[in-house]
Amino acid sequence: MLLFNSITSTTAFSRLICLRRSHRRISTMSAGVNFQPHAFAGNPIKSKTPKSTDPISPNSAFQTLKTHLLSNTHDPISSNSPNFRVLPFRKGRPLAGSEPDPLKLSPKWHLGWLSLGDCKKLLDGSEVGLRHDKLIYLGGKLGFEEGENDEVYWAIDVTEDGKLVEELGKKCLSFVELRTLMVATDWSDPSAMASLAIAGHARALLEWHGLSHFCGHCGFKTVPMEAGRRVQCSNELCKKRIYPRVDPVVIMLVIDRENDRALLSRQSRFVPRMWSCLAGFIEPGESLEEAVRRETREETGIEVGEVVYHSSQPWPVGPSSMPCQLMVGFFAFAKSLEINVDKDELEDARWHSREEVKKALSVAEYEKAQRTSATKVDQICKGVKQSQNLSLDYNTESGELAPMFIPGPFAIAHHLISTWVSQGPASSSENQLKHLSTSFSNL
Repeated sequence: MLLFNSITSTTAFSRLICLRRSHRRISTMSAGVNFQPHAFAGNPIKSKTPKSTDPISPNSAFQTLKTHLLSNTHDPISSNSPNFRVLPFRKGRPLAGSEPDPLKLSPKWHLGWLSLGDCKKLLDGSEVGLRHDKLIYLGGKLGFEEGENDEVYWAIDVTEDGKLVEELGKKCLSFVELRTLMVATDWSDPSAMASLAIAGHARALLEWHGLSHFCGHCGFKTVPMEAGRRVQCSNELCKKRIYPRVDPVVIMLVIDRENDRALLSRQSRFVPRMWSCLAGFIEPGESLEEAVRRETREETGIEVGEVVYHSSQPWPVGPSSMPCQLMVGFFAFAKSLEINVDKDELEDARWHSREEVKKALSVAEYEKAQRTSATKVDQICKGVKQSQNLSLDYNTESGELAPMFIPGPFAIAHHLISTWVSQGPASSSENQLKHLSTSFSNL
């Protein structure tokens, strides 16, 4: 529906469908265009909901988990029992480790999965403890090879346990900011991208649970249900079921087609010299296209006409008060050009030529920033603290600071901007739609 509502021409819509079916055959695209899932998408343990009879379904796995935890042994209940993997979080940070990568110049981070036995040893008798109602179901994998057990993955918030950090530090594991892991992830490595997606999904669920202790209808306490996939009001007269809800955020590259420019903005919280797309939340009773037009008008005074969908990206690294965000990306074509910045929302907004943005993309050393972050994660896991500003990595080959840079490939803003840059100017509205629609990165 997003595509259909965004394109008013039936001919253009038909062309998009054809392009959608044949996008893998397109060989003329720029190397900067990416058909891989965005960062935090493509979660491998959430891609398929297991049947209720499967041992890795939420209810089946939860019952087996309870049996494990109520028993006084770390041994499996049976040979058919799944292997449980637990990912601890502290203050929204997942447990991570690091190891050398023989194929890369920088180390490679990995999630700090603990076995259920290790988790019990670390948490039994602690301030947190390991109880079945503390664990949140993330997903599972069926073991297809002979002798291969099923695996079920869980997350747990251990923020209240101050002693745990020291114990895990002995294992060269540490709780690392998800944003740091995001930048440190090698986006050409499918396994690393899969780990990032799992960590993002887990953080979003745990943050949501942290905001859902009480029923918004009657105020009574809630209790986790369905292995933490929802909560329910404990009031017998209410019993309201509460599920995680996604907060959609529109993010748009506003284009001046007549002068071949794009509108980029800065917020005060951005690192120095970084420019990005406009973005904003959707209001009740508002379509995505209406939100694009309203946010653009309110923040910059620019009037927008046509709005074209590009792709979407889960974004679990936003504010903890809104943990389940979905960034929905659009191209928006300007009807007016005079900028009037709302200083309460933005620090600045300017039109940038295609050549200017292309240069910013070409000189930014994204791989260097990724390696620097990977090294930072490695040192954090070894107990070394660092405070380097990552904006220093985005410089020119001569060593001078680049006048501007665009967010890295981990952000949907990067793909919106690089798609526009790679396509070149179009002579008409219909050609512009054709050019931009061929590069959807999440088809």
